[in-house]
Amino acid sequence: MATKGEMFAGVTVALITPFKSGQVDYDALRKLVDWHVAEGTDGLAPCGTTGESPTLDHDEHERVVATVCEQARGRIKVMAGTGSNSTREAIRLTKAAKKAGADGALMVGPYYNKPTQEGYYQHFAAVAQACDLPIVLYNIPGRTGSNILPETIARLAQLAPIVAVKEATGSLDQASSIAALCDITLLSGDDSLTLPLMSIGGRGVVSVVGNIVPRDMKTMLAAWEAGKLADAIRWHYKLFALCRDMLGIATNPIPIKTAMKMVGRDTGELRLPMCPMSPDLDAKLRQTLTAYGLL
Repeated sequence: MATKGEMFAGVTVALITPFKSGQVDYDALRKLVDWHVAEGTDGLAPCGTTGESPTLDHDEHERVVATVCEQARGRIKVMAGTGSNSTREAIRLTKAAKKAGADGALMVGPYYNKPTQEGYYQHFAAVAQACDLPIVLYNIPGRTGSNILPETIARLAQLAPIVAVKEATGSLDQASSIAALCDITLLSGDDSLTLPLMSIGGRGVVSVVGNIVPRDMKTMLAAWEAGKLADAIRWHYKLFALCRDMLGIATNPIPIKTAMKMVGRDTGELRLPMCPMSPDLDAKLRQTLTAYGLL
């Protein structure tokens, strides 16, 4: 039986925002879109955590989404980050993404506010009612300060526009509870947990490491879908150290931008309060990239 949100199955890459001399580098952004189309990436999620959305101003946020949609030209799905801790702002961003041609919206739970479960429900329900765009919930308590409980996600899944959830709690128990309660599409929000999540009904990943190895992530998912469990496990362990470093040695997106600079695919420039890693962590990341075969 098909689940809601099947259109977002596979590998969606949590796209970085390239900077040059403090400004968004829109030419580089267009090249990233073209590269992912060539690599066979299923979708792109601009203006999420990895895209440094908290430090993009409103105009930049909308222009980044519009640029990705324009360059995609229907060749690759776009799941635009439109979350906010203000419901009115989330509605504005989601309407702008719809107008730009996005296929869906990735909506993080309101951060800092720490709403009640009823507050979470009313927030997402208000956006769903105001905006004609499929919504992927994004639950990451480590960033937002509180958890959207499985019962609340199941309640939200009854609303037609809410079709999937990016599960970034790190808890397979929570993911299992969601899968048991409703038919919403489960997407991994942690690269290293993608294969374990697939084993309990997950259908894909919103990937950080996919910024550099989208084909490998796709190969792992394809092996699982084809019933080639040994191959899928082999890819899981090949990817594991890379995935661990991207989210473990420093706050995302510092490691992935550093890695992209090392492999010659980005300037590595960040916006404060994100700042470069220490030389010892740089060396550790370089070692991981070398062991993987990227350097």
